Amino acid sequence: MIKIGNIELPDFPLLLAPMEDVSDPPFRRLCKMHGADMMYSEFISSEGLIRDAIKSRMKLDIFDYERPVGIQIFGGDEEAMALSSKIVTTVNPDLIDINFGCPVKKVVCKGAGAGVLKDVDLMVRLTKAVIDSTNLPVTVKTRLGWDDNSINIDEVAERLQDIGVQALSIHARTRAQMYKGHSDWSHIARVKNNPRITMPIFGNGDIDSPEKALHYKNEYGIDGIMIGRAAIGYPWIFNEIKHYFKTGEHLAKPTVADRVEAVRNHLTWAMDWKGERLGIVETRPHYTNYFKGIHSFKSYKQKLVTLDHPEELYAVLNEIEEAYSGYELV
Repeated sequence: MIKIGNIELPDFPLLLAPMEDVSDPPFRRLCKMHGADMMYSEFISSEGLIRDAIKSRMKLDIFDYERPVGIQIFGGDEEAMALSSKIVTTVNPDLIDINFGCPVKKVVCKGAGAGVLKDVDLMVRLTKAVIDSTNLPVTVKTRLGWDDNSINIDEVAERLQDIGVQALSIHARTRAQMYKGHSDWSHIARVKNNPRITMPIFGNGDIDSPEKALHYKNEYGIDGIMIGRAAIGYPWIFNEIKHYFKTGEHLAKPTVADRVEAVRNHLTWAMDWKGERLGIVETRPHYTNYFKGIHSFKSYKQKLVTLDHPEELYAVLNEIEEAYSGYELV
């Protein structure tokens, strides 16, 4: 059993990565239904929270059915991180996670996210400010380093553990790689095998199949896996991995009817949470991934991304389910 503070996770948990404009409550709910053991909010700007920015505040919404769930914050100022962690604590998540891994330029330019990888002393101060401002467990998600010439994850792991970080998720790329090239999990294995490290170490990067998940579990000895992009439009991946671990066999792939049901739920929950108009608009980018690999789908997709009324969208989903009844996805 893996423990983070008082949170008890199953042996070798599967975590849903925090993803901007993806990991909102409707999507998290689907992933929970399909086997995710722990999840995180979209990352939230500490400055945005303090300014009471509406979008930042909405990201604080968590629901009991998705627990355990963490709220992730980012920023480059100690006072702002401390104050935002106090705000986060009031909504009672199971933990606070700090993002030191986002490679996006607009975040890095503010001295936040992966930008902090250039200054480990600052990373430690920012993290300590959060730990000192909450009674919740604090965890960190980061990358190997800024680039291949400055991989510093070994030092980062030791120093973060020393100040009280209770788990570390490592994306096995540098900031310079962004999301390109191959991830290198050997660095994560080295951190895990460091006798000084006692906190759970979770690996992240390129896990997109049950076979790869099992190989990485056995090869690198990590405590669990965090899955991000592979779950977008495919929340079934969590149970598929768990089933493969137990049996060595593959679960049947979700049918078109299964995919329609997931989309229907996603759309409904998005409208319930965000309101009808925003729920419809913000669900549109997900359709491509949910229906990936289905032939002659263009006309249906065009309807899904242009229709503005729930009844019309549900009718199209019913059409899709009927039109592709018995259709087998490869």
